[in-house]
Amino acid sequence: LVQSEQKYGDFVLELDWKNLKQEKYDSGIYFRYDETMMTPKSPWPPRYQSNLRQGDEGNVAGVKGAKPRPDLVKPGDWNHFKLTVRGATAELEINGKPAWKGEGLEGPKEGFIALQAEVPAGGPFRFRNIYLTK
Repeated sequence: LVQSEQKYGDFVLELDWKNLKQEKYDSGIYFRYDETMMTPKSPWPPRYQSNLRQGDEGNVAGVKGAKPRPDLVKPGDWNHFKLTVRGATAELEINGKPAWKGEGLEGPKEGFIALQAEVPAGGPFRFRNIYLTK
C-alpha cells in the first residue's frame, strides 16, 4: 500500500494503471480513510476503494451508482482513471469516458489516498502519470 503523506477532502486523482497478471488480477485505489495503521486482521483501509479487480474495475462498494460498464477497461493494456471526489459525491472516468457518478460518501470529510497492489495473489500492477489535485 502506497499512501499519500497528507489527507485530502475534495480532490481529482488521475492515473494510468496496467495489470500484468493475465487473470484474477486485483488491486485498488483507496480514498477518504482516516487511519494510518492497519491491523493484522484488516491490512486494508476501512473506507472507500475504487476496485481494480478483474471484472470489477472502477466499482466502489457502498456508493450508490458507482459501478461502471466492464467494456470501458482494456485488460493487459494501460488504462486511465480520473476519480473526482466532492463532498458526498464521487465520479469516475475510464479511458476518457464517463463511467459513473455516485452519491452517499459518508465518514470523514478528509482522508488519505493510497494505491494498493495485491502481490502475489492479485498482482503485479504498474502505475504511472499520477496526478493529484486538491
